[in-house]
Amino acid sequence: MMFSPVERLIARRYLRPTKGEGFISLVAGFAFLGIALGVGTLIVVMAVMNGFRFELLSRVLGVNGHATVISQGPIVDYQPLLDRLAEAPGVELVLPYVEGQVMASANGAASGALVRGLRIEDLEQRPFIADNVLAGSLDRLAGENVAAIGVRMAQRMGLRVGSPLQLISPKGTATGIGMIPKVVTFTVGAVFEIGMYEYDNSFVYLSLADAQRYFQTGEGVTAIELEVHHPDQVGDLRPGIEQLLPPGTQLLTWQQVNSHFFNALLVERNVMFLILTLIVLVAAFNIITGLTMLVRSKTRDIAVLRSMGATKGNILSIFLLAGTAIGLVGTGLGAVLGISFAANIDAIRLFLERITGTELFAAEIRFLSQMPARIETGDVVSVVLMGLVLSLLATLYPSFRAAATDPVEALRHE
Repeated sequence: MMFSPVERLIARRYLRPTKGEGFISLVAGFAFLGIALGVGTLIVVMAVMNGFRFELLSRVLGVNGHATVISQGPIVDYQPLLDRLAEAPGVELVLPYVEGQVMASANGAASGALVRGLRIEDLEQRPFIADNVLAGSLDRLAGENVAAIGVRMAQRMGLRVGSPLQLISPKGTATGIGMIPKVVTFTVGAVFEIGMYEYDNSFVYLSLADAQRYFQTGEGVTAIELEVHHPDQVGDLRPGIEQLLPPGTQLLTWQQVNSHFFNALLVERNVMFLILTLIVLVAAFNIITGLTMLVRSKTRDIAVLRSMGATKGNILSIFLLAGTAIGLVGTGLGAVLGISFAANIDAIRLFLERITGTELFAAEIRFLSQMPARIETGDVVSVVLMGLVLSLLATLYPSFRAAATDPVEALRHE
């Protein structure tokens, strides 16, 4: 819709506060701020939810792979199976490993831990681990009884490179008085930081040979990890991979293992979007209220304009432009504020923690050690369009009411 210069001039004058119309300007100001805050908050929340999903997904897949071949017992003579899986369409990487639950103990502190044994060359192909070693080196795992631990576990137990760490396995030695847990002391050879609290606090990595001896799997492994080119398409590759598996084994994809977790994130994201949309909706109702009051206060002006030759279309355009300007400027300001806040959200969080002296983002609760934000262009466009559409719809009723004003009746009652 094209607006004439006269229509733009009158709409701009109507938006300026005048004597006796302070309350109308206040309502319009609340509508403007409401739309700005609603749009900005929506963009920030969507960015944080996207950041959580992206960071959690990248770390989960970076540590656990995209699919896992498991069995009730150790998978023995697994090399031919590795060769077949490596040739499967879409498969990029195949890693055998040994895994088990243990109790980790050091310096009077003890907690459960997950031990995973991989070949050194396979561990170095995990960028989330190999590229985030804070102390020591993964090459030290080539020695006997050497472990790599997460930074949270190291801090909690007072460990550093060279410190002893006891691993206690319930699968020990059977004796006449029962099962005796197996206790082996390992030397800390590396400390890593994945950035996900659960992994940094409870994961212990060993060489494959050490893990096989510790868990008594012989030459076998407990599972085989697969990485594919497109993680979201692992379900499509599943039938072809399962044809290569021997009897007694099964394939689990990352979507199966983590489905409840990521579905919960998706539901939370959608619910937050709906709830925060109400802020914009309330602001849109403020536009209706403000314009309706403006129309009532400008009844005489409308009658004069009509008597001077202004058409109903001109009156409609004037008030439509006035209401749309509130929504347009408010949405634009909200988008700028939202993007700026989301882009610097972790720095803002650290600043608030320093001045308040409280922890606003607990890593053990939120899983990640940093507050993530990932600004998606599609989300920003959707939020901005929603703000503009709601603002436009909110201006229709007052604008049509203004256009329907009878100039004769309006002047008669003056």
